[in-house]
Amino acid sequence: MKWTDYEKAESVEEAVRLLAAGGGSARAMAGGTDLLPKARGGVFETTLIVDVKAIPELNVLSYDPGKGLTLGAAVPCYKIYSDAEVSAAYPGLMDAAELIGGIQIQGRASIGGNLCNAVPSADSIPALIALGATANIEGPDGSRQVAVEDFCTGPSRNVLEPGELLISLHIPPPRPGFGARYMRFIPRNEMDIAVVGVGASVELNNGTFRSARIALASVAPTPLFVKEAGDALAGKPVSDDSIALAAQIARDAASPITDMRGTIEFRKHITGVLTRRAINGAVARAHGGN
Repeated sequence: MKWTDYEKAESVEEAVRLLAAGGGSARAMAGGTDLLPKARGGVFETTLIVDVKAIPELNVLSYDPGKGLTLGAAVPCYKIYSDAEVSAAYPGLMDAAELIGGIQIQGRASIGGNLCNAVPSADSIPALIALGATANIEGPDGSRQVAVEDFCTGPSRNVLEPGELLISLHIPPPRPGFGARYMRFIPRNEMDIAVVGVGASVELNNGTFRSARIALASVAPTPLFVKEAGDALAGKPVSDDSIALAAQIARDAASPITDMRGTIEFRKHITGVLTRRAINGAVARAHGGN
C-alpha cells in the first residue's frame, strides 16, 4: 500500500472540497470494511482517504410513515436492524443488512458503502432496487438524485464523479398491501458471497398484483433491475402461474459467468428458483406474515 494522506471531514462541504481537490484518486471512507482491504491489496490506488463517519447528514436514520426512510450513507448495518420501527416497516432491507459480513463487520459497514462499492454480488443493492430507493448525492456542482438501479455502472464502478459524495438513501413508505423479500444462495457458509441474489417487492390489491419490482445480484456486471419481470406481474392474479412467468423472465434476463462459485447454467437455474421464492416471500409479508 503506497503512502496515503488521511483527512477527517466534519461537514458535507468539507468532504466535497477535499474529495474534489484529491481528484479521481481521493476516496471517501465510512466503515472502511471494503475500502481499506482493497487499498492494501492494490485493487486501486488512492492518494487521499477522506473519513466521512462524523458528518451528521451521513448518520441520519429517520423514518416517517408518510414520507419514508432516510438512511444516511454512513449508518452502520447494526443500527438499521436494531431499530424496531424501521425493521417492521422494511423487513426486505433487514434481510440484506443482516447478511453483510459477520457481527463485527456490521458494526462498521454501511448500506451506503455497500452501494458505493458497486460489486455485482452486493446483498443490499437488489433489496434497495426492489424498494425503489433513491441515492442523494452532493458534489462541487450541487446536489442530485439517482435511482439506485442506475447507480452502478460496472464492476466496482458507480456514477459518482470526482468530488461527489453519497449523502443518504431515501426509500418510499410501504403502502397497504406491500411486501418485500431478499434471498441469496451461497455455496457454503465459509464463502459469504452470493452465487445469486434476488430482491423482490410486491403491492397487492384484492388478490392481484398491483405492481412489483425484481432485482438480481451476481448474474450480470452490475446488480440488475429486471423491470420486465415486475411488469409481467402487474394486473395478474396472485398465483403460481403468474409468479412462474416472472421467475422465467428473470432467469432469461440473467447473464452470469462461470466461475468458482458456479456455472452459467447453474446460476441461471438458481435465479429462477430464488425469484419464485422471493416473490412468494414478498407476498407472504404483504399478507402480514414473516
